[in-house]
Amino acid sequence: HLSPHLFGGFKCPVCSKFVPSDEMDLHLVMCLTKPRITYNEDVLSKDTGECAICLEELQQGDTIARLPCLCIYHKGCIDEWFEVNRSCPEHPSD
Repeated sequence: HLSPHLFGGFKCPVCSKFVPSDEMDLHLVMCLTKPRITYNEDVLSKDTGECAICLEELQQGDTIARLPCLCIYHKGCIDEWFEVNRSCPEHPSD
């Protein structure tokens, strides 16, 4: 297994994309300043399946976050996710 930096590039610590060395500075600035997705906080009125982050059931009474793509997660789960990723876990290209 060869390390990516041997080929003149790096894996971005923010978005995990492979970026050529000469573009890393610009890429990091863009990645770090890209606005985080906002979400509406809500309390579930009924059970709705599982949270795709922790894989535990979303149950009535849980505090959830509803993203613009309409995906829902436990609020605590998405807050932790957003510390390292700035996109929906199920729609990373949005």
